[in-house]
Amino acid sequence: MTRQREIQEAVAMASEPSSPFTDLPVNEWRDVFFGLTEDVKGHLIADMSQGELETFIDPLDPDEVTDVLGYTNKETREAMLATLNGERRKKIEFLLSFDPESAAGVMSLDYVTVDEARNFPEVVERVRRFEERTGQVPTIFVTDDGELRGELPGTALSVADEETETISDYVQETPHIRYDREDEEVLEVFKQNRERSVAVLDEEEDILGVIHSEDLLRLLEEARGETLYEFTGVAEEESVLDGPGTKVRRRYKWLILNLGTAFMAAAVVGLFESTIAAVAILAAYMPVVAGMGGNAGTQAMAVTVRGISLGEVSLNTGKRVIFNEVVAGAVNGMITGVLVAVIAIAFSFGEFGLLLGAVIGISMVANLVIAGFFGAITPLLLDRIGYDPATSATIFITTATDVLGFFVFLGLAQAVLL
Repeated sequence: MTRQREIQEAVAMASEPSSPFTDLPVNEWRDVFFGLTEDVKGHLIADMSQGELETFIDPLDPDEVTDVLGYTNKETREAMLATLNGERRKKIEFLLSFDPESAAGVMSLDYVTVDEARNFPEVVERVRRFEERTGQVPTIFVTDDGELRGELPGTALSVADEETETISDYVQETPHIRYDREDEEVLEVFKQNRERSVAVLDEEEDILGVIHSEDLLRLLEEARGETLYEFTGVAEEESVLDGPGTKVRRRYKWLILNLGTAFMAAAVVGLFESTIAAVAILAAYMPVVAGMGGNAGTQAMAVTVRGISLGEVSLNTGKRVIFNEVVAGAVNGMITGVLVAVIAIAFSFGEFGLLLGAVIGISMVANLVIAGFFGAITPLLLDRIGYDPATSATIFITTATDVLGFFVFLGLAQAVLL
């Protein structure tokens, strides 16, 4: 474990998180803070004094200050803004006016615009003045009559021939997005332009700011964390610091829903009570059949949800996806079914012979086909009716594989073994 990770864990677990944080050298505060979870950041900022907070935000970029102040109350935010100089305060107030979950909430103001009719010496002077004023190297956007033409790479300022070449010779196409688009749409743009800056535009197509790749990488990490929470049924805002009461309140509904589906599976098992009593060995293989089905269904769901998020598939175009998952489930079912059948025959040969192995092998194939079908179609249906498939699909898929898997397994055993 790295030293920074150890420090972040110490901050997260401390009852007064500002103590281990402010004990660090000031030049380490930024990296440690932006590596914390959202909830821990909030606890930390609330625990810091105004003097410590002022020391913290002083060296930060305006967009980073905006992120930090987003965790403060109105009184503290106004007190911090009052400590800033005019231009810096104006930038931060401008950024604070936007929804933090939108493109404008991610953008920075580290850019300059130049008309493509300008010459290279004029651009160099414009960039130099920006660096002297802010200490930052700006992204250079090129415009024509106020309309975005593209980005001028900084390297062009040192390699271009001022006498024979113009700015337009070096302009590169720039991806752009409207300021009010949500984080998910920003990430979609980034996935297609991983090493490019993204221009943020207003309703009139004027440039408001720029989103750099490092900002989007941080956003992508947050999105991955949210997806992990969604798959497990844990609220996104839940933190390791939350007390038992908070954790219970955020989880009990999900657990009750799971309990209801578990009783459905139990009811199916109850239908075959006499079969299990007569062939007790079946109870040993029931978790195998259910577990394999659940895992296979989750795999199919993960692939389908990813396809939905990337815009590659929808319910209207999902027939091929469903077919592929069903076929893959059948093949994987045959592979794993043969293995389980061999094991079952080896351990129970004298009592039930090949029949038990055949029942388990066929049941494995059937349950993995069920898993592939429901693992693909469930996210597509939930997406069609407006629910987040990452949040809701798992429980329905597990229910299908448990209920139908037990029904096929025990029903087949009753028909063949008794």
